[in-house]
Amino acid sequence: MSPETTRPLWHGRTLALLGILLVAFNLRTAVASLSPILGLIEEDFAVSTAMVGLLGMLPPLCYALFGIATPVLTRRAGLEPVLLGALVALVLGSAARGIAGSSWWLFAASAVTFAAIGVGNVLLPPLVKRYFPDRIGLVTALYVTAMSVSTFVPPLVAVPVSEAAGWRTSLETWAAVALVALVPWAALLVHPRRRTPGELPEEAEPGMLRHAFRSPMAWALAIMFAVAGFNAYAVFAWLPTMLADVAGTSAAAAGVLVALYAAMGLPASLVVPPLATRPARVRAMVGIAAAALAAGWAGLLVAPDVLTWLWVALAGIGPLLFPLSLVLVNRRTRTHAGSVALSGFSQSVGYVLVALGPVAVGILHEATGEWTAPIVLLLATAVPALVAGLVVARAGTLEDEHARRAAVR
Repeated sequence: MSPETTRPLWHGRTLALLGILLVAFNLRTAVASLSPILGLIEEDFAVSTAMVGLLGMLPPLCYALFGIATPVLTRRAGLEPVLLGALVALVLGSAARGIAGSSWWLFAASAVTFAAIGVGNVLLPPLVKRYFPDRIGLVTALYVTAMSVSTFVPPLVAVPVSEAAGWRTSLETWAAVALVALVPWAALLVHPRRRTPGELPEEAEPGMLRHAFRSPMAWALAIMFAVAGFNAYAVFAWLPTMLADVAGTSAAAAGVLVALYAAMGLPASLVVPPLATRPARVRAMVGIAAAALAAGWAGLLVAPDVLTWLWVALAGIGPLLFPLSLVLVNRRTRTHAGSVALSGFSQSVGYVLVALGPVAVGILHEATGEWTAPIVLLLATAVPALVAGLVVARAGTLEDEHARRAAVR
């Protein structure tokens, strides 16, 4: 089926749509469900400050590593089997976190969990391209919205469930949720009317991932993706402390402002993917994101105790680059091979840079004893976001670049 042929969203692909949305919902629960209950976990065994830092860096590092490994795995086994294996690992890792008896057990189980999520991060864009080539913007919007919701829900229920039934039950709840996500994909693989491989998009071509490493467009997409994550992870790690120091914000109010920052991603997840169909629209959205990012951090730098909520909200608009990056993985590729390669490259490189966010902010704060330098750093990320976004906005695909390079050789 060509991308130009549109058919009803549910027609013949209900399992795939449910599967994509359930996987998306599980991609943030493991991260968001742990930090609110670390204090309760420490009542059973010690979790040092260094270990908390390691747990904070672990998600983006695992995402980066398995962003590179996933295209290789899919070339050998296919999209759905690799995803099914990742979901099994997610269930086992999440359950293992609930029976942890030491901080290192918790770390190891979390590593398995985040590795599985890293695979899922990369596979969702090509799965959308495979099953919904006629509805890329809509389905991307739906699954990014599911990811946004899964960032809000775990912190809201983690503490109440822990207080009522224990922190182990709280963590194991998400293993049960991941188990539900297995069902549609297992059913799809054994469905008697499942499409044959010949009717599906192309399998991965050797050399496509290698080409991504030499592609200006792929690097620009990775940078745009990284700026969104760099800011988000830095905010979740440091914004409450930052606001308490520069604006005198109470702990309760700071929590609300962090929630406000996260909430700004929900409308973006709904609006951005369907609009990212033309270069002019992409350029406009990149400009809005960069300007909002710069304005928000500039406000916190110059007048942190005046309209603090506005500065935080503006900074929260900047990560609209995240859903934009995800939908552009499919808008800037024509084949399954290109989508897997571009998704794996942009997310692996991007998450390496994302992992530096909380660390860089912490080091600058520790070295200077104040928040001016960290805020300037975050403000400055608007510049590479703008430049990279303008590169990605140009029409063209990864496959076209690959063909031109091959012709030159």
